[in-house]
Amino acid sequence: MPEFSIASAEIFLAIAAMALLMIGVFKKENALQPVSWLSVAVLIIAGILVLLGEEGTRTSFSDLYRVDTFGVFMKILALGCSAVAIIMSMDFIKREKINRFEFPVLIVIASLGMMVMISAHDLMSLYLGIELMSLSLYVTAAIRRDSTRATEAGLKYFVLGALSSGMLLYGCSLIYGFTGTTNFDLIANAISAEETVGLGLLVGIVFLIAGLAFKVSAVPFHMWTPDVYEGVPTPVTAFFAAAPKIAGMALFIRAFIMPFGDMVDQWQQIIVFVSIASMILGAFAAINQKNIKRLMAYSSIGHIGYALVGLAAGSEAGVRGVLIYMTIYVIMNIGTFAIILSMRQKEGMVEDISELAGLGKSNPFMAFVLMVFMFSLAGIPPLAGFFGKFYVFVAAIDAGLYPLAIIGLVTSVVGAFYYIRIVKIMYFDEAAEGFEPMTKSLATIMVVTGLFVVFFVAYPSPLTDSASAAASVLFQ
Repeated sequence: MPEFSIASAEIFLAIAAMALLMIGVFKKENALQPVSWLSVAVLIIAGILVLLGEEGTRTSFSDLYRVDTFGVFMKILALGCSAVAIIMSMDFIKREKINRFEFPVLIVIASLGMMVMISAHDLMSLYLGIELMSLSLYVTAAIRRDSTRATEAGLKYFVLGALSSGMLLYGCSLIYGFTGTTNFDLIANAISAEETVGLGLLVGIVFLIAGLAFKVSAVPFHMWTPDVYEGVPTPVTAFFAAAPKIAGMALFIRAFIMPFGDMVDQWQQIIVFVSIASMILGAFAAINQKNIKRLMAYSSIGHIGYALVGLAAGSEAGVRGVLIYMTIYVIMNIGTFAIILSMRQKEGMVEDISELAGLGKSNPFMAFVLMVFMFSLAGIPPLAGFFGKFYVFVAAIDAGLYPLAIIGLVTSVVGAFYYIRIVKIMYFDEAAEGFEPMTKSLATIMVVTGLFVVFFVAYPSPLTDSASAAASVLFQ
């Protein structure tokens, strides 16, 4: 008999998603607002259930599912991002007349998929979690059905996503074929029992990396990111830039540290290549972007490259660095997108970076906070973004990956150019038409995330201690 309590939060989310759908269907008109708030409440309750779970490492459902401190850390982060994404979307959806209650329900279902991904302890549960999340994201991307740009973005995301799923499945089948099992622990035992690693298993790992790299927008599987970020409604972009990245990176870490921990010398070279390529492309491709959502897409590709520096180290310090980096990155990103969602003039939403001209005079507080986020994304001390990079680069140096750390530093300097260009446009260019006043919810999110970015240096221990505890369970 499976131990159902181990997945109480996931079971609750599944039942709640069905209940929310029924509420939306029966209420029909004006269902969006109550369903949105109920979805936020459901995600908060799921987070509480995750925190109230028994301490220690446990597995259930025929060893398909594992709960540990690492999973708790990443689940709380993913659920928090999803709840904030729904809150950020409410005013936008109402104003743009995308009156579809399915949007928050889809985010709840995607969150369920993310939690399955984070707790996956088997290649089958890994794939189920990815597909549950991905199918919800494909529909979310095309939620604005009357927009050609949004439907094109959704279709592109779906087609390329299906291709990546095929590669991931092929990789899983090769790994099963050469180890005789899909369970993470048994795969690790099979690898440690062999004196040499077979070429077929290595090919399987390469395909597995390809499938996972697509989910986190790492080069060379990043091609969907700029078009989808630009084409979908801005709240969807904000969601894509946060929670799915957390779940994807959690799966990346768990899948490679646990079953393939003894093969770190083999997969480390591939991760180093993906990391370097992502950092370089993210740094240079964003320079000429005029649309702020495309710029944030290339920025996210670069930041995933920095996060992969920690994974490439293959050590406990490296994983801790990734957890700290991803936490700081999603908080900076949420704050930045709260401001992007406020880029609205009388004619409607604007996305050109040039529309930020003169913001330092027309709205000095918003301009100041956006400047803080830009400096933090660039990694300028003493803001939080600097410490994210610091932890992953130190882990890389400890692991002897000096060229990787040096390339990371160089691309950080190059990337700082386009972040600082936004600051220059806000404070030194001729004033453009001002923006409409910010909504209270977006202003609150902007202030809270801004305070975190500024004052992280004063009290980092809650995050660093939690990340250390989460990383240590993967190396026991």
